[in-house]
Amino acid sequence: MSTTLYGIKNCDTVRAARRWLEQHNIDFAFQDVRDTPLNAEQLTNWLDQLGLDAVVNKRSTTWKQLPAEQRDSLNPSSAVPLLLEHPTLMKRPLLDTGSTLHLGFKAADYQALFAQHTL
Repeated sequence: MSTTLYGIKNCDTVRAARRWLEQHNIDFAFQDVRDTPLNAEQLTNWLDQLGLDAVVNKRSTTWKQLPAEQRDSLNPSSAVPLLLEHPTLMKRPLLDTGSTLHLGFKAADYQALFAQHTL
């Protein structure tokens, strides 16, 4: 199983998720989406699996700074180039276990998720 955590390194929630994974000896790779940009195929896959409202963080500062036309006309096809241009628009962290995508971090959720994978 190949597990990857996507986010930005200075995000407190991402730091908490990384710390939890390390403390529980979960082998994972971390990808800072600012340093190593995502690709359109990844984003399309995430939007297909999780949905637009789950992937795009409409409470972020970046979202609030976008022109109203861009915010109002957001759809799955327009979201991909927007997320490529502004990676901080994605909700984070996004954990990809290779078989499951999980957004956000709560220790209990991670515990349940990894308990399933070890059975």
